[in-house]
Amino acid sequence: MYTSDIQIRVRYAETDQMGYVYHGNYAAYFEVARTESFRQLGIRYKDLETEGVGMPVGELRTRFRRPARYDDLLTVRLLLKQPAEGSRVLFEYEIYNEARELLTEGHTLMVFVNTTTGRPVPVPASILERLAPYFNEDEIDSPMRPTPGAVPPDAPAPAAFGK
Repeated sequence: MYTSDIQIRVRYAETDQMGYVYHGNYAAYFEVARTESFRQLGIRYKDLETEGVGMPVGELRTRFRRPARYDDLLTVRLLLKQPAEGSRVLFEYEIYNEARELLTEGHTLMVFVNTTTGRPVPVPASILERLAPYFNEDEIDSPMRPTPGAVPPDAPAPAAFGK
């Protein structure tokens, strides 16, 4: 299993009238955690895109347990509990405040696609190589693991990558 912690300070502009972090901002927090975690592994989104590979979100789930507020220092923990497979990788997240209280949980299912055609492509070998040292047979199960065959390999590509 691979884990990485990223810290984010809540800015005033990210809060709503109640003083809570607006729910839509959590997707951005998840993105920061993904991008920075991959960067720590030597994987840059920019390089993937240069190679013609995109990684759009196929699924987003967020569960709010407690609110985050202005000026909180959040720890966004990214967890890869299973290796990337096929054309997908499942990122799981936990967000904690400074008191180490669990505030939010979630996941994103990312799909690797050809940026020209928008069609799913296999996980790039370079990513599989960088992630391989973090997994063994006992660590490949997750309660949020996608059901095998749930997303057919010929599923329509996300509209953002359609040409």
